[in-house]
Amino acid sequence: MLAEYLPTLLFLLVATGIGVALILIGNTLGPKFQFADKYTAFECGFPAFEDSRMQFDIRYYLIAIQFIVFDLEIIFIVPWATVFRELGVLGLIEMGIFVGMLLIGFIYVWKKGALEWE
Repeated sequence: MLAEYLPTLLFLLVATGIGVALILIGNTLGPKFQFADKYTAFECGFPAFEDSRMQFDIRYYLIAIQFIVFDLEIIFIVPWATVFRELGVLGLIEMGIFVGMLLIGFIYVWKKGALEWE
């Protein structure tokens, strides 16, 4: 049974080896110049002009969380759709409950106004 995982293990070892080798080659053969400007704060070609600890609107985070939730929904729905016929009615009911709960959450967020941007 462990022989089935040998190609995956070999792939991980080769990928790790290539990554480590590239880092070592870059550190040994790369330029070693030290500039003071290299370690200063830099933002899109301009010096930083505001404090990095400024507050963001909570709606920004709500939109990000919604994106993650709906992204996860797709991750669960695609494999379910590939084996839809083998799952039968019980699988259809379970997925209906799952999508229904996500729909209730979406309606709740919509009614609270989290999708409206000012």
